[in-house]
Amino acid sequence: MNSLNKLIANLDISCAEVGQKLANINGMEERILNEALIVLEEQGPYAMFLYIEARHKNVGREIQKNCAEFLQSVFKVENKIDPEASKVIKQLAGNLDDLLFARDLLRNALIYARYHLKAREG
Repeated sequence: MNSLNKLIANLDISCAEVGQKLANINGMEERILNEALIVLEEQGPYAMFLYIEARHKNVGREIQKNCAEFLQSVFKVENKIDPEASKVIKQLAGNLDDLLFARDLLRNALIYARYHLKAREG
């Protein structure tokens, strides 16, 4: 396995781990994850975080915290002390490739969170 394939496999595992954390948030529902995915796809990561904060306060902060910490670790974002999702996204927005890649990683993490919820239900 070459180094690029290892990196991709590690990122996929990291997305799965974040997804598991999201699924374990107290009060998390599949509906919330579905709504977050829709906003993420249509409007992007920043809008997703705003939407979650506005519509789902009971889980919004935890979702943002877990996603921000994940993105900080992947992109080596400077501000490790303040894992606020909007600040992380603003830093990534300076590079379109990074922002689009972050969107893809968040999408994968949210999908894994849905799978974890479904597995727990079944």
